[in-house]
Amino acid sequence: MKQIKVLVVDDSAIVRKIFAKELSRHPDISVIGTAQDPYVAREKIVQLKPDVITLDIEMPRMDGLTFLKKLMKYFPIPTIIVSSLTPKNSEMALEAMECGAMEVIAKPGGSYSVGDMSEQLVEKIRAVASASFKPLPSVVPDNGARAQAMGALATRALRQTTHKVIAMGASTGGTEALKAVLTQLPANSPGIVVVQHMPPKFTTVFADRLNTLCRIEVREAKEGDTVSPGLALIAPGNFHMTLMRSGARYYVEVRNGPLVCHQRPSVDVLFRSVAQYAGANALGVIMTGMGKDGAEGMLEMHKAGAHNVAQDEASCVVFGMPQEAIRQGGVDQIVGLERIPDALMNALGGS
Repeated sequence: MKQIKVLVVDDSAIVRKIFAKELSRHPDISVIGTAQDPYVAREKIVQLKPDVITLDIEMPRMDGLTFLKKLMKYFPIPTIIVSSLTPKNSEMALEAMECGAMEVIAKPGGSYSVGDMSEQLVEKIRAVASASFKPLPSVVPDNGARAQAMGALATRALRQTTHKVIAMGASTGGTEALKAVLTQLPANSPGIVVVQHMPPKFTTVFADRLNTLCRIEVREAKEGDTVSPGLALIAPGNFHMTLMRSGARYYVEVRNGPLVCHQRPSVDVLFRSVAQYAGANALGVIMTGMGKDGAEGMLEMHKAGAHNVAQDEASCVVFGMPQEAIRQGGVDQIVGLERIPDALMNALGGS
């Protein structure tokens, strides 16, 4: 078995010890070294040639974000950001992902246990090790003609379908992919519910960042929030989100619960609820990510009459989740990332 060589970069000796111990339990992963700051890390990268790096944000002598920018320019290696759950660290971690980091994970502590951390860290290491570096998703230029066309298409679609809901799920590479899609949707889009695999606090910052970029309103979901046109609700980290319905009103429930496909929030949990309560009034989107979370739920949506779109392999950072959804037969349409907004609007218009 070919082992994935991992370098752990963190100024905390305790974190380095925990990560090394937890990762060593898995025969396909080998911690080949640790470093307490970027300067030591630079030497070990050259010497040991790791396949994956876990990188802390706050470190002495040089912060993780500055180091990452240098790393991606001169010696690009799949990188997982490790950070404490603070607003400042969350902002920096999100910026790191925009600069090329492929995943983010929370340091153990508080409600985020070592058990949860180790399960998700192993999955993320496997995901980024299997991914090939690609250019970050490019947003289609926002020109007036395209915006007007999308707005007109959405208006026509919404006249025909007044109770539509769009459900989206993503993991590795999903923060940039979701940004590429959501920034292109018109302000009168149907209500949107989203699961992106991220820890607590990070989803808050992610939603706030998207809200400054999108025509639609984007915010982290709270218990009982109404799903309404022009609004996207992001599932909060460490909580499952489900779609519910009372009469003509869609709303979300946010709850705890066991990990599903090693995840909380889980795409499968969301998609199954969408199949149950929205049925043929739903559109599903499954995007880049490792594993199979969302595949079974998307199949249930398909059987309930929803129209489902999968991101194609060429534009995915990791094709795992879309590939599994396609394999199980729950996908109606496979398109490149830049075509997902048009695919959604065309489906709404009955095209």
